[in-house]
Amino acid sequence: MRSQQLSAFVAAMAERSSPPSSPDADADAPSSSHSRPPLAADGLPYHRGFGNAFESESYPGSLPVGRNNPRLVPCGLYAEQLSGTAFTAPRSENRRTWLYRVRPSAAGTSSGFRPCGGEDGKEDTEGDAEDDASGLPQTFGCADWESDLRLDPDPMRWGPMPPPPKAEDNGKKVTFLRGMRTMLGSGDPTCKAGVAIYVYAFDANMSDDDESGASDGALDTHMYNSDGDFLIVPQQRTLAIQTEMGKMTAAPGEICVVPRGIVFTVNLLANDGGEGGGCARGYVLEIFRGHFALPELGPIGSNGLANARDFLHPAAHRVSDPSVAERACLIVNKFGQRLFVRRKSGTPYDVVAWHGNYLPFKYDLRRFCAINSVTYDHPDPSIYTVLTARGGDEEGTALADFVIFPPRVMATDANTFRPPWFHRNVMTEFMGLIYGEYDAKKRESGESSSEEGGGGFVPGGASLHSIMTPHGPDAESYHAAVRNPCKEPTKFEGGLAFMFETSAMCRVSRYARECGQRERGYARCWDRLRGTFPNPQV
Repeated sequence: MRSQQLSAFVAAMAERSSPPSSPDADADAPSSSHSRPPLAADGLPYHRGFGNAFESESYPGSLPVGRNNPRLVPCGLYAEQLSGTAFTAPRSENRRTWLYRVRPSAAGTSSGFRPCGGEDGKEDTEGDAEDDASGLPQTFGCADWESDLRLDPDPMRWGPMPPPPKAEDNGKKVTFLRGMRTMLGSGDPTCKAGVAIYVYAFDANMSDDDESGASDGALDTHMYNSDGDFLIVPQQRTLAIQTEMGKMTAAPGEICVVPRGIVFTVNLLANDGGEGGGCARGYVLEIFRGHFALPELGPIGSNGLANARDFLHPAAHRVSDPSVAERACLIVNKFGQRLFVRRKSGTPYDVVAWHGNYLPFKYDLRRFCAINSVTYDHPDPSIYTVLTARGGDEEGTALADFVIFPPRVMATDANTFRPPWFHRNVMTEFMGLIYGEYDAKKRESGESSSEEGGGGFVPGGASLHSIMTPHGPDAESYHAAVRNPCKEPTKFEGGLAFMFETSAMCRVSRYARECGQRERGYARCWDRLRGTFPNPQV
């Protein structure tokens, strides 16, 4: 009797897990059992909520019910788990996603990876023409982690990264991979310790479109990062990002995170009329340990800062055109800061369904709920933390924080100095500007910055204030703020700046030290600050 009951139970479970219709039906038809999530402003479907466990399918009935890895996976798919944490990580921190795909990731790996680039870390000029790997550098960000990075405690500032040379000028397209440059680094990705900071400028797609392939006959290129998680901050042009879990976009004013190990492709969004001759530009923070999380709110309470409901995760989407799905492509692996490439016979974007909580996501910074003082004093910038990565060397100290300085009302009393104060810090602070101006570094009209270091901070630019390096408002901004009694609340809406902050002492890359957009006279912006003791300043 018990054996008959068990057989009936197994049969019922198998029936529940079987597809309700033929696999030859429309690959992107809406599911009867799992409805597609709502569309966002960019026209793509997203699942909403930070840290949630979701389930998603692009073909009805393709997601197993009641189990993760059945013997017979619905629709003839393969079950594959992607683990972002150790199996034994605490449940509150455990991250994993089950993928149900046309072929497992292990299929085709017999082709083997080979190192990209030459021994000097520069671009490969002898790549195999058959796999079109000749445009890939040896290292991610074109910096050798051992020889190109040096300690330098001086404050530094840079103008925007210039647009890449046109393909017709040098014969090479500059994609997200080729347009990346390392600015700072600390630790060692092989030990899962430290961070890296990059800037990018590119004007060509890694793959023109996942449904049509590259228009010039070159192989599509996709990548994954074995070293850590990427936090991408677009400053110019909207990015169209395909991942194994689905599609998402990231526009200036938004951020996106692609966790360790997830295959992805970064393209320019079609019909996005960007500035700078079509060049995309932005910043990237990489953490070699752990994952990004929402900061604790403490006495703020249960609401405020970045609310969990505003984070968007892509919905399942697979390449459905058989001629594209079987086309050869290149898979690039960032492994120990070096790049390796192999040829693959089919698309990596063949995930039909998935469920789990290890996922890429995006966030619109305009939804940030800023907290501020309404009595006196300028609070610490930690009140503007969007995301944090735990793992600093002391309790309450993060490995890295992503902080923004958004449009907000400033309502302190008349004797409060409203811009950021002068400061020395146990953290390394790398700042960028997405648009407008920063209230502690305002550029006067027509002011030159490349050599004189006069106050100012331009969109696309960056600054670095390392551990215990003195910094603060430039002389012009300081004196203007002292003269302004600020008797009434004011709304700052003139710009959006951000900060990558890390507890690590970072080394500066050769590119950051020697590039043409570095403002070598930056520290002169404080030279006009004179002692006035014992006379009050007005």
